[in-house]
Amino acid sequence: MVKGRSSDAPGALRLFLLGLVLLGILATAAELILLEHTEEPAQWLPLALLGAGLVAAVAAGARPGPATLRAFQVLMAGFVLAGGLGLWFHYRGNVEFELEMYPGLKGLELFRKSLSGATPALAPGMMSHLGLLGLAFTYRHPDLSRKPRATAHPETERSPS
Repeated sequence: MVKGRSSDAPGALRLFLLGLVLLGILATAAELILLEHTEEPAQWLPLALLGAGLVAAVAAGARPGPATLRAFQVLMAGFVLAGGLGLWFHYRGNVEFELEMYPGLKGLELFRKSLSGATPALAPGMMSHLGLLGLAFTYRHPDLSRKPRATAHPETERSPS
């Protein structure tokens, strides 16, 4: 650190992580829309989470208070879970597709073909990745320990006599 200059490295890193989350949310949502990832109700889940995550990320950056940051953490945990579910759905769909095409396929060959099958089996991992980045943003966030301000009630306050 240069003498006479203060540095808020944790704050800068936190801001960088939030920027990555925002960029990732926008890019992932754009890709899902372009791929028309809307055929079944389950395919809307990542889009809904991305929309809610965008709002929560902006709120966490603009007004980081305990409630805002906790809501953001819950959504980021949802991203991690949705990514895991997406990996499973994509992989299972590919297994079914490969078995329809090659009924005798099994073992490592089935696994390999299913990972590189009709749907991108590992693509939903991006949701988990964004969720983990978001959770890293909130790790030891100084505003998580901040107590909410008490509101003054004029009826209970007494003026000095």
